[in-house]
Amino acid sequence: MNKEVSSSSKEIAYSNIRTSIINAQSTICRAVNSAIVQAYWEIGEQIYKECGENERAEYGKEVLKYLSERLTAEFGKGFDVRRLREMRQFYVTFPKRHALRAVLSWTHYRVIMRVENPKAREFYAEECASEGWSTRQLERQIYSFYYERLLSSQDKASVRNEINTTEPKKEISPQDILKEPYILEFLGLEDASSYHEKDIEQRIISHLQQFLLELGKGFSFVARQKKISLDGDNFYIDLVFYNCILRCYVLIDLKLGKLTHQDLGQMQMYVNYYTRELMNDSDSKPIGLILCADKKDAVIKYTLPEDNNQIFAAKYKLYLPTEEELQKEIQLARDEGENNGHE
Repeated sequence: MNKEVSSSSKEIAYSNIRTSIINAQSTICRAVNSAIVQAYWEIGEQIYKECGENERAEYGKEVLKYLSERLTAEFGKGFDVRRLREMRQFYVTFPKRHALRAVLSWTHYRVIMRVENPKAREFYAEECASEGWSTRQLERQIYSFYYERLLSSQDKASVRNEINTTEPKKEISPQDILKEPYILEFLGLEDASSYHEKDIEQRIISHLQQFLLELGKGFSFVARQKKISLDGDNFYIDLVFYNCILRCYVLIDLKLGKLTHQDLGQMQMYVNYYTRELMNDSDSKPIGLILCADKKDAVIKYTLPEDNNQIFAAKYKLYLPTEEELQKEIQLARDEGENNGHE
């Protein structure tokens, strides 16, 4: 009997000690996260005061480069120019220090900063803090338009219940999301001789909902004519989206005519820039998609590396083909297959 009591007593003691350790670890983790968030906010405030409104002007670039080099030399990784820009943006986005949530980590705030609507940002910060969302859960709610759906729905309880469901994890590649061809019949541009690339872009913006549906699952609109400045030269990406399934930016360029190796090279530059300057640590590498009226597979094959998994090209059609046109396409594909088989 004494042995049983002794064994039970030891088990209770172990359980109590284990709970104390876990609580202490959680407290330390929260304290560290809170300290990091507070420090990054202060750093962002100092950068903003020094650089002013535009940290990408020449003086701002010089200051960021100087700070990055000095801080990295003294404190190690984590203070490159891109991260310092994020800290400045953190201060600009959340200027009231007392409103910061102690339970939210720096990674949480980096995700919330992507939300353009200030009311939506406040909503996600509050919900994330009260519900204890992980960063993956937070991203899922943002890119499934939880805030917008909750506002527009009369049955708010069902919307809230929906976000608690999880899908089984599986590896998803860009090829699982992208497709070909893209049918842009809803743009109403059937006469190819009377429009320009800017016309397609404008029609896409005007019919954004239909275009998102045509793109497929998980896409949300980020920017139009995204400006990139390199050594005094300006470049503009036609359309930028974010795919919450692939967890990456998707950069889209529109081409009226035949795809060229220059088009692929330019998209590679855009993807490299986003990879090194704009993607977050939690993101996958960005994807570049060139929508063109005509493409040659050989140009793609010998322009891009063999292990390419970031740059893609796809045809677009401005109308659905007729049955006769489909039969011609099928026969043409068969003929090409037979010819290749004889080579």
